[in-house]
Amino acid sequence: MLRKHIVMVGCTAPSHIYPSLGVISELVHRGHRVSYVVGAPLAALVAPTGAEVVEHPTIFPLGEAAVWPDEPAEAMRVFLDEAIAIHPALTERFDDDRPDLVLYDIGGLGAPLLGLRYGVPAVQLSPTLVAWEGYDEEMASVMEPIKASPSGVDYATTLSKWLSSHGVAADPWEWLGHPSRVLSLIPRAMQPNADRVGQHVRFVGPCLDPARLADRSWTPPSSGRPVLLVSFGTAYNDQLPVYQACISAFADDWHVVISLGKHVSPDALGPLPPSVEVYESVPQLAVLEAASAFITHAGMGGATEALWFGVPTVAIPQAADQFGNAAQLEALGVGRHLPADAVTVESLREAVGEVSSSASVAARLAELKAEIRGHGGVAFAADAVESFME
Repeated sequence: MLRKHIVMVGCTAPSHIYPSLGVISELVHRGHRVSYVVGAPLAALVAPTGAEVVEHPTIFPLGEAAVWPDEPAEAMRVFLDEAIAIHPALTERFDDDRPDLVLYDIGGLGAPLLGLRYGVPAVQLSPTLVAWEGYDEEMASVMEPIKASPSGVDYATTLSKWLSSHGVAADPWEWLGHPSRVLSLIPRAMQPNADRVGQHVRFVGPCLDPARLADRSWTPPSSGRPVLLVSFGTAYNDQLPVYQACISAFADDWHVVISLGKHVSPDALGPLPPSVEVYESVPQLAVLEAASAFITHAGMGGATEALWFGVPTVAIPQAADQFGNAAQLEALGVGRHLPADAVTVESLREAVGEVSSSASVAARLAELKAEIRGHGGVAFAADAVESFME
């Protein structure tokens, strides 16, 4: 295929960037010119792919003081406000350097408008579940209160006005939830009602970044103890009581690796035994490769990576899609859902012991690991991207 110009519109959240980095790297390796739009604070995550990073200011909550709104529509509004704010700069940037294709993360809300402006396909790279036939009816009990809330009404009104200003007369919720072209980057096993997902969605499976897979900046301990990873991602990691309970529950028998994030200082945990390592962040794939269990908030990225390495999970969801992901992991027979208000030293010890010692869990994980690695991955996803430009 001739060298093409691809614009990727990301969003300024690590959990939205990591799932597609491998695809971006592969497209660059194949000779395509990729312009990657992302907030300046996370430009360094994208730069190693070889894409041209198009930085912009961001309003996303980042750093130690980062606090996401608790109300769903208010959290969604952060993505919308950023998309509206950066859109004029993107049209100015690309009007004289038009793309042959637009790719976008689910948070890159202005990307379909760029596709319409330049007359090229816009393809969503989805790092989470997608809507299925009957989704709106079956999820009405969840979505209708969000839509009817004052912030939900304001969100829809703002989005509708923005779309209308670009010549799009569409119901805002329909436009948001039902994109026309999607590549799903999650394991098919994590997609509810996968058999009812339309043909506009192609399941290309997890596309773990080869650079992250090759990262060996963390090495397993020499003690021979089983490794337990504890991580609540980048947005919901203010979990000091959980970290303390994990140390009390597992320091005697496990080697515990805790990724604290920016909200909790290691000093808050007090003196640590040699069997416990704490960091602001860890090379998660390297730790999971050695891990025997994973305590997680059940973000889709962490859930996918656990399945890739065949690691059983104890999920303590905090918000958004995490509750559904925790339920799906439990339904698959590879994890336990432990509600946040049920976390104690004893409940943690029981849940981790159950999933890490069960022969049926181990067998199911081996089956899913083989299935997921057979989805196709980076090369298959890049082929799919190129097919939209043929």
